[in-house]
Amino acid sequence: MKTGSKLLRRQKIRYSIRKKVAGTPEMPRLSVFRSNAEIYIQLIDDVNGKTIASASTNDKDIKAQKGTKVEKSKLAGAAIAQKATQLGLTAVVFDRGGNLYHGRVKAVAEGAREAGLQF
Repeated sequence: MKTGSKLLRRQKIRYSIRKKVAGTPEMPRLSVFRSNAEIYIQLIDDVNGKTIASASTNDKDIKAQKGTKVEKSKLAGAAIAQKATQLGLTAVVFDRGGNLYHGRVKAVAEGAREAGLQF
């Protein structure tokens, strides 16, 4: 791997974000992982090292929907927000995982905000 590759640059950005962002039981971290085909979202309590809830575009109800990857990402954001409200959580800290706040990552955030999460 070249020293100036995209993956290495993204990894450095991820580490700098994680220095500043941490989740607590009352305000967990909303972590987003974006692959080429899917998007995976987790609510993470960093104090206890536990994943509280998760959602992805690979879930049955989201995968069955027709639409683009951006539209499915927005549905996944709404799904994680719904799971968070069922657990009694209203606020989260957003961790974009080194990706730009654009496209599918932005759609996840917008879907979660529209469904009631605050960050």
